Amino acid sequence: MQGWNPDIRAASGPKYLAIAQALSNDIEAGILAAGDRLPPQRSLAEALGLDLTTVTRAYGEAQRLGLIEGSGRRGSFVRARPTVPSSVTTSEAGDTGMNAPPEGFGGTLMREFRESASCLLGPESAALPFQYQRSGGAPSARKAGAELLAARGIPCSEDTILVAAGGQNALHAIFSAEFKPGDTLAVCAQVYPGLLALARRFGVTLLPIPSDAEGMDPDALSHACAGGTVRGVYLVPTNDNPTTVTMPVSRREAIAQVVGTHHLLLIEDDAYGWLPEHPLPPIASRVPDNSWYIASVSKVLTPGLRVAWLRAPDVAGAWRLAADMHETAIMAPPLNAAVVTEWVHTRVFHKLIDEVRSEARLRQEIARDCLTPGSFRAQDYGYHLWVDVPDDLDSRYLCDALRQHGLPAIPGDAFAADRSLAGPAAMRVSIGGTIAREQLRRGLNLLSALISPQAPRKVSLV
Repeated sequence: MQGWNPDIRAASGPKYLAIAQALSNDIEAGILAAGDRLPPQRSLAEALGLDLTTVTRAYGEAQRLGLIEGSGRRGSFVRARPTVPSSVTTSEAGDTGMNAPPEGFGGTLMREFRESASCLLGPESAALPFQYQRSGGAPSARKAGAELLAARGIPCSEDTILVAAGGQNALHAIFSAEFKPGDTLAVCAQVYPGLLALARRFGVTLLPIPSDAEGMDPDALSHACAGGTVRGVYLVPTNDNPTTVTMPVSRREAIAQVVGTHHLLLIEDDAYGWLPEHPLPPIASRVPDNSWYIASVSKVLTPGLRVAWLRAPDVAGAWRLAADMHETAIMAPPLNAAVVTEWVHTRVFHKLIDEVRSEARLRQEIARDCLTPGSFRAQDYGYHLWVDVPDDLDSRYLCDALRQHGLPAIPGDAFAADRSLAGPAAMRVSIGGTIAREQLRRGLNLLSALISPQAPRKVSLV
């Protein structure tokens, strides 16, 4: 297939991503098969009228995604796709209602896990990954978390870092240790459902604070705190779930000032914080003495590992929460924590995040191709959309229709901190997980047709 010559004239965005996307589409369509040899980079550059570095970068992107492999002077070849064991059925593919990183398209994550686990369980291993871990996590895993968070500008040490069994386990520990029934927690109008569930469980009152295109309004937060009844504030500052808003540095600094002035407890859930190519400084880096900071691998690598780091404002707070985390989940899966720790040391951790980011960008390109500009909000590195729903459509029926076509969608009111204050109808559409790109394109084309002003409203959506 050395005559492969994709048509990328109509593609928007970087040309190297357009080439990688075209390559992926042709592999999925069967135009390119495993073992097919691709054109030399210089030949393809000449055929497309592009400079050589663009094609080189495109091939590198495709190789990083596991689509092709290089063989020295012989050139580049389409790589055989990993197969799914016959014992795994479609119904076991995962919870389609959750927002998960795109994975499984290059096989890199599974390959790296197998290799790392094999090394950890080798003949010279002490078999520690199969033993109970001390409260708060193994020292090596805590140290790895401290190194990662310190690189983000957050003052911390092994003694203030805990290893949790996912971000929700960390949030549960914070609520259990720091809040009592009747306490008030400031939040955005739309909030991660896991946080809503914890508030109900612990009897914590959620106070929605007005937001704009840059996130929570610091003046509105300060005004709400004037009475002295607000105990803390919960924020997802990067790629907010569900609104996709990312706070700029100036807004983060303004929020940090309010937190410090009113002595608030800041819960910074930075689930997507590593996804930007140049991650923004966490709010916790400005007010470390007031901050609980959560960084999980669930949203930047895969939810299957169940490993998160929780940074406490001081050593006493860390030990207090370690006891609660031990009572609720005992520990993060030891083998998973050991593998992630190894990845941090070998830089595989960031390599895998790069792959998630690259795949997310390809999927955002598909979203921009399928949906009308202005009908949704998203981040280029993210894998969910916040889609406006026309007033004459019921978002629940719309979500049901999309889910039946394999596209996970949740009505916006599921995220409402106060449903009596619900704004314009919207829904969160996830474009990550294991859905294939061509199926994603079909689902988004359906979504575009359903929310179009010209779409008939009297036909069944399911």
